[in-house]
Amino acid sequence: MKEFKSGFIAVLGLPNVGKSTLINHIVGQKVAIISDKPQTTRNRIIAIHSTPNSQMIFIDTPGIHKPHNKLGEYMVNAATGTVYEADIVLFITSADKEITNTEKEIIEKIKSGGLPSILVINKIDKVAKEKLFTQIAEYNSLFDFEATIPISAKTGDGVNVCTEEIEKLLEPGPEFYPADMVTDVNERGLAAEIIREKMLNLLDQEIPHGVAVEILTFKKEEKIIKISANIYCEKESHKGIIIGKKGEMLKKVGMMSRIELETMLESKVFLELWVKVKDDWRNNDYLMKSFGFDDTEI
Repeated sequence: MKEFKSGFIAVLGLPNVGKSTLINHIVGQKVAIISDKPQTTRNRIIAIHSTPNSQMIFIDTPGIHKPHNKLGEYMVNAATGTVYEADIVLFITSADKEITNTEKEIIEKIKSGGLPSILVINKIDKVAKEKLFTQIAEYNSLFDFEATIPISAKTGDGVNVCTEEIEKLLEPGPEFYPADMVTDVNERGLAAEIIREKMLNLLDQEIPHGVAVEILTFKKEEKIIKISANIYCEKESHKGIIIGKKGEMLKKVGMMSRIELETMLESKVFLELWVKVKDDWRNNDYLMKSFGFDDTEI
């Protein structure tokens, strides 16, 4: 019988390179929200992939970017700090973009961490093979990665190679989580993220980036789950846009969220949403902590 192996894998990369899509594909269900807007993930999310011989604990991190407020600083610290906590680094890049100075800084951070690291080049379906080969050579000239894996997280092409290469690097270790557990995010947290995801996908430009969701009640009854939540935004003008003409936008957010929550929770859901204004909350330490962004826990 094979010796059981386990370890923590830090997933790093720029915003919008497909980190959450890849993690969702590996664990086989949605544990992180997805949007085509950058900086979708705000907190570190633990995702767990268990097999008979191993357990991979992925730390899905916010995209590393140049922060413009305290929330941005929190997100970048949450991401870069994992380099010193994990056993393996999974560095995700996008095949349809040129290498950036920020990515070079990430590679330097990986070097300083001294961990075995795998390069994953996502979105290979969007570029010609010649460009992909050039990109692989450029990244590997900067760092000696243990493996370089071209994938399409959207289609699943190459994803199995990622888990195979990670398993090779795992050390013998315990089963940290029950085999049927896929994330450390509780149902309340997932509900808040799903509501925020719908706003990211329905609202334009910067408005959804200034939004936070607070679950007020999450009550399981015999045949229904009753959820109420506050949606916080930074300006009165944003509140009007989130609510929409005759409340249509808020109704749409609620309907789409409820449908996905019913699938996820396998129950009927009654969802109530309210919109409130908290001026410039992304630069307010007290409000950030109350919304779950506490840098003392990083």
